[in-house]
Amino acid sequence: MASDRRPKMKRPAALSDLLRAFLSGTPAEKRLYEGRIWLVWDQAVGERIASHAQPSAYREGTLTVTVDSAPWMQQLTYLKKELIAKVNDELGQEMVREIYMKAGRIAPPAQKKPHVPKRRELSDVEATEITEQTASISDPELRTVLERLIKRDRESR
Repeated sequence: MASDRRPKMKRPAALSDLLRAFLSGTPAEKRLYEGRIWLVWDQAVGERIASHAQPSAYREGTLTVTVDSAPWMQQLTYLKKELIAKVNDELGQEMVREIYMKAGRIAPPAQKKPHVPKRRELSDVEATEITEQTASISDPELRTVLERLIKRDRESR
């Protein structure tokens, strides 16, 4: 008897793969692929150019790039063909045929601050409980590591 069930996945599917499959054959599929320009821009043009010029729109092969100053706009005008080639190379196909530059502000890159949970002092009762919970562990190194983990967990609550 044949089974109608799908085969098990070896690993979870990436959301981008699921979206691509779901949107396949729709106009949104094209828009999803065009959005990759923003993802590859910094790597394609390099950090220095990316800090002064960022893509702001894309339509039918023309990429609009916002540039933060006139000198940079002039310099990038001379580099248009190279920029187009680098972006298309990163994309793996020729999507960008022309670059239109406009003056504007470039938002500084968002810097992620590491999340540091606030810690509180443990009471004597809590410290005693942790010691009692780990007392049955014979390996002193393992006991110390486990005590530290439990202590940090309770401090962050």
